[in-house]
Amino acid sequence: MIRYLARRVLYTIPTLIGVSLLTFLLFFMIFSPETLARRNLSAKNPTPAQIDRWVHEHGYDRPKAVLFKQHMQSMLTFDFGESDKTKDRIMDRIKAGAFPSLELGALTFGFTLLVGLALAIVAAYLRGSYVDAATMGIAVILMSIPIVVYVIGVQYFFGKMLRYGPLAGYAPGPDGLRFMILPVLVAIVSGSGYYVRLYRTFLLDETSQDYVRTARAKGVSERAVLFKHVLKNAMIPVVTTTVAAIPSLVLGNLVLESFFGIPGLGNYLVGAIGTQDFAVVRAMVYLGTLLYVAGLLVTDILYAVLDPRVRLT
Repeated sequence: MIRYLARRVLYTIPTLIGVSLLTFLLFFMIFSPETLARRNLSAKNPTPAQIDRWVHEHGYDRPKAVLFKQHMQSMLTFDFGESDKTKDRIMDRIKAGAFPSLELGALTFGFTLLVGLALAIVAAYLRGSYVDAATMGIAVILMSIPIVVYVIGVQYFFGKMLRYGPLAGYAPGPDGLRFMILPVLVAIVSGSGYYVRLYRTFLLDETSQDYVRTARAKGVSERAVLFKHVLKNAMIPVVTTTVAAIPSLVLGNLVLESFFGIPGLGNYLVGAIGTQDFAVVRAMVYLGTLLYVAGLLVTDILYAVLDPRVRLT
């Protein structure tokens, strides 16, 4: 186990370097330092002298190899420097927005996963029935509607008319949970359809295995087969699908944070993309890559926990 973990940690180094290099090259291929200067300077028509001064102050006039070396040093030490736009320390802004994003991500991910898995179990248990057909039909409809429609609908009906929660905003502490009601509701409605269809497929795939037929031949009830055997073995693909959601637990949901005015990292990243704040974008891409690689490592460990046949060597 120790050797496996050490090897996987070493694998993350070239992955992080590769993603950072790709992001670095793509950004400079699309935006020149002069373009960044014009976008970030407050003057509507900056002079060439102002542009050259901005480029020099932010170090973009140095050779690209030197810039990338400094970039990787700052990424590896989590010293992300200052924002190109606001001059704020990026790490301070990340620390301030991490908890709102983590709170939103954990609530939306947890409730959406539970609702999706519960409905998938019902559909699989009653497969072939009208309940199964209706559940799948509703899931397809929910998946077909853009999330923006859900945001507008939830804000109008549940926020403005029924007043279940504030339309936008955020507050720290327990009082801030009321600001999470509407975003979580949007996440459940928009995301549960995908999980229902996916998890139902996993469950039904397990029901065709030999061990299930053997259990049924021994007289084990359908409910016991589903909950004692099928559900446990279906958790391995379920765990795999949850890895993609791990970065969002920290980085936040870009759409929900933007529409509901939550000052998390997702909102921070959207603002940086809109203003072409390269310093913030590269820091957030690096952080997202690091979290995703960590999620893959956690997934491999959970494989061994859920299935004794898996050995980490």
